[in-house]
Amino acid sequence: MDSSYTGRRVLVTGGIGFIGSNLAIRLVELGADVLLVDSMLPAYGADLSNIEPVRERVRVNYSDIRDSHSLAYLVQDEDVIFSLAGQVSHSESMADPMTDLEINCAAQLSLLECCRRHNSKARIVFASTRQLYGRPKSLPVTEDHPLDPVDVNGINNLAAEMYYSLYHQVYGIPTVSLRLTNTFGPRMDLRSPNKGFAGVFIRQALAGQTIRVFGDGNQRRDFNHVDDVVEALLLAGAKDDLIGRVFNLGHPQPHSLNEFVACLERLTGCTHEHVPFPADAEMIDIGDYYGDFDRFSKAAGWNPAIGLEQGLEDTIAWFRQRNIG
Repeated sequence: MDSSYTGRRVLVTGGIGFIGSNLAIRLVELGADVLLVDSMLPAYGADLSNIEPVRERVRVNYSDIRDSHSLAYLVQDEDVIFSLAGQVSHSESMADPMTDLEINCAAQLSLLECCRRHNSKARIVFASTRQLYGRPKSLPVTEDHPLDPVDVNGINNLAAEMYYSLYHQVYGIPTVSLRLTNTFGPRMDLRSPNKGFAGVFIRQALAGQTIRVFGDGNQRRDFNHVDDVVEALLLAGAKDDLIGRVFNLGHPQPHSLNEFVACLERLTGCTHEHVPFPADAEMIDIGDYYGDFDRFSKAAGWNPAIGLEQGLEDTIAWFRQRNIG
């Protein structure tokens, strides 16, 4: 891994957002020539302070991935492309399905077309989501589990992932898709109330507010610290035997929402309360979910190194050092 990216030209869409900025910093450390593409729409988590440690060592292009004319130019001569730009809110996908379709599906197809026409040798790593499984029929969820999304976001990501697989099979474009689960850590977007409970709970804890847990809080989830996700992305962009495949990420130790909140209470002194599910949230809630990542572990040698308590301690400390929250 240490030399896999030295001197390589790497493009990261959504590069100034949460995962993209953490990936960019690691790529610079590995000696890559990094181009970050971001629309800088605040609602999607872009924040220039995210890349402050490497601002003078990366190239930045302020462009929307929905702009195929810009994208066609930007993909040229890149060795690896990390497709991280997306609309990640499940509730917003239901409220504004057309925007979700444009960003999470049509723009991904546009990226593939640009690469087919202008740079068909570029390796593309697509950040997919566990949301395309819907409500689990068995646990842990393997890649062979039925795909049955419960919201617009899941459907559009499923279609995009299928496009990536198709363009590999038909045109030979080297693609890899990783199905991410609940990612948390430094630089995550705490401003939005609609990007999943982890960011909302962390923001409330930092602000000394009472955390509002929907339902009984016994719903189980798996959590990945962003550093572990970055390492998984880097492996997907470097190892040739992963090309053309789809993999789950995950963690060997799932936790309930109550356990997640208990960690925050120990770290911040916050409190919590249980409240009934809002009707719109209950309709798309998936219940328990934790994934089986054994396929990726065996193929790439990846295993998450950071547990929930350590990861939350790191996250809280990072935000407090910057007086955020």
